[in-house]
Parts: sequence; C-alpha cells; structure tokens
Amino acid sequence: MSELYDVIIIGGGAGGMSAGVYAARGKMKTLIIEDKRNTGGQAATTSEMENYPGIVEATGPQLMDMFREHCNKFGVEFARGLVSDITIADDGFIKTLTTSKGETYQTKSIIVATGATPRILGITGESEFRGKGVSYCATCDADFYEELDVVVVGSGNTAVEESVFLTKFVNKVTMIVLHDQGILDADRTAQEQAFANDKIEFVWNSVVEEICGDELVTGVKLKHLKTGEISELSTDGVFMFVGTVPKTDFIKGQVALTPQGYVITNEKQETNVPGIFAVGDVTDKFLRQVVTAAGDGAVAAVAADRYIEEEENWRKSVSEFGGTAMVAFWNPLSKESLAVINQLEQDCKDKPDQRVVTIDTYKSQNIANRFSVSEVPVVIRFDAGQEAKRVDVKDIAELDTLY
Repeated sequence: MSELYDVIIIGGGAGGMSAGVYAARGKMKTLIIEDKRNTGGQAATTSEMENYPGIVEATGPQLMDMFREHCNKFGVEFARGLVSDITIADDGFIKTLTTSKGETYQTKSIIVATGATPRILGITGESEFRGKGVSYCATCDADFYEELDVVVVGSGNTAVEESVFLTKFVNKVTMIVLHDQGILDADRTAQEQAFANDKIEFVWNSVVEEICGDELVTGVKLKHLKTGEISELSTDGVFMFVGTVPKTDFIKGQVALTPQGYVITNEKQETNVPGIFAVGDVTDKFLRQVVTAAGDGAVAAVAADRYIEEEENWRKSVSEFGGTAMVAFWNPLSKESLAVINQLEQDCKDKPDQRVVTIDTYKSQNIANRFSVSEVPVVIRFDAGQEAKRVDVKDIAELDTLY
C-alpha cells in the first residue's frame, strides 16, 4: 500500500495537469496517474495549437510539455498505470485506487481527468493521416484550411454545427451523409442553417470507404449505399464528427453518468460522490477545448482542497472526539442560528468534555447533505462520534431536550 495522497488525478491531459498545478501549489500531496507513456492527452496529438490564450503559436506537444514542466515545478508526482477500480472506506473519506496491474494507491480525494476519445470508424487511411489532413476538431484546426476544400463525415448536431463553423474559413464543405437526400440527424434549426449555407454541399446515401493521400490528404473514396458504386472526391482535409467515447468504464455504477457515459458534475466539478471530482472532456459539457479543461482543473483542485479541509475538520472536531459535540448547522443570514449558537456556547461553557461545532451549510454542503439538513438552525448531539439526538430548532427552549 502506498502513502496517503491528498489528491490523485486520473489522467495527465490538460485538465489533469492543470489540476495538478493548482493542487500542488496549494501544498496538497498530489499524484497524477497516466496510462500512456507520455502525458498530454488529446492535445498532445494536435500538430498546431493557436487558440490557447497567451500562446500565440505552438504545437500541441509543446504546450503540453509546458503544462508538465509547470507540474514538475510544484512537485506533482507522476505514475504510469491504468486505473481499473476505486473503493471508498466506510466513512467515505479515504479512497483506494487499483490499477490493472494490481498496484494500489490511497488518497483523500480523486479528480477524474481521463478524457474522451473521438469515435474511430476504422476507415482505411484514417489513422495514417490523423493530424495530416484528418481532424476531429473544427475549432482547433479550421484556420489551417483557409480557402481550401474539406469533407465532413457525420450528420448530427456536432457535424452540422462544425460544418457551418468551417465555412467561415474554407472554400467549400462537402458533407458525406449516409441517409437519403434531405435527411440529417441534427435538430431542425441546425439543418436549416446548413441547407441555407451556399458553401455546404451534400453527398447523400454515401460513406467514406478510404482516405487517400501521400504525405497529406488529397482525397476520399466514397461508396454509394444503394448502388455500391465507388467514386473519388478530391479534398484537402477530412473532419470526422461521428461522436466521442468518454473513458468512464472504471467508474460506471459508482459515479453518475449521462446515458452517453459522460460524468455529471456541478459548478465545482463535483460528482455525486463526495470527494470525487471530474474535469475536461470526460465531463458532460458544452465546449471541449484545452482552455476549458484547464479551467475545470483549477476549479476541481481548489474544490478538492476545501473538501479535505471540511472533512478533516469534521473528523477532528466530531467523529474522533471522545466527548459530547453539539453540532449546530447554521448560515450567517439566519438570526435564529446565531441565537442558538450563543445559547449552546453558554450551556457548554466550563465543560471540557463538551464542545460546540458550527457548520455553515453553504460552505459545508457535503456535511449538511450527509445529515439531510436543508433548513437551519438544526442541532445534532454526538456522543463519542455517534449521533445521539437531533433537534430542528423552532424555539430556543427546545435546546434543553438535547441534554
């Protein structure tokens, strides 16, 4: 069993390494576990990176090397492995990660940053020309095809919206659609935008059989699904928009996911499991970019730090305290709460085996949710760490029933 970490980040892409920088700089003992030989995630496979603020021009690998160097500066530890299982202690605080090779790591919090991979169709030439004319991100690569002709594979919302976006840069977009003429999988508004755009053309009832080229993409071979006829179409690039696949198999059934398998998080990047956070492309989000993943990482790291502080304070003040702890759930806007706290402090004065613990329900939502506190003031008496009596205070005189 390894030493205990404050946070373990699963995945060394932009989101994971951003979380690493913020966590380690905040003096958290931090480990990033990455299953690939090199860190960087999908960004490390992008040939050019021109839309990350402050970085006028760099390749994806260069930018990710800078992320890694930043992590190194603050002492982030790295380990290689594929996390296959997460178990949580009975008290919900200590988490144990197990890799596919049987290695185990213990931590107080987890940030899932495993990302999502573009769905690969396995077309001949798709892998060979990735980054050399085959792209999975119009926002990243559109300006490299200025005044050129490109092909888009797909007909859903993403494919249609990205095709419209591409027309701001390219000469022509040809969408390859497997459905009959006029049928797209996108919503009505997106379809209307595509059909009204004179830079977008459609090839119906067809699929891409092969992506052709030399050092770069020069064309595609198309197969008509009804006639079986093979035709060739010259193009300078192929954009694949047939979906992405999140890497969440190891947390299915444990953390709440969308039907598509993406992790559901709130504004603090918290999952439904206290102490487990998720960032970047693995989450259910609007825009999947390096800059948004980095922002997620910063939020999650700070939220994880606050979570640990909250939990450790609870353990020290309540669950590991051998005496009686009067836990008052309150918020600063409640005058009744303040009166209750004042009365408790008077009652416990000069009693070394009793203490008053205040829980601000806004700042400590995990603790409040754990005890189903939705309104304040509420006081719960704990004897030697065990809940003994609860009072939802309507009248301050009710506090007498706690003793």
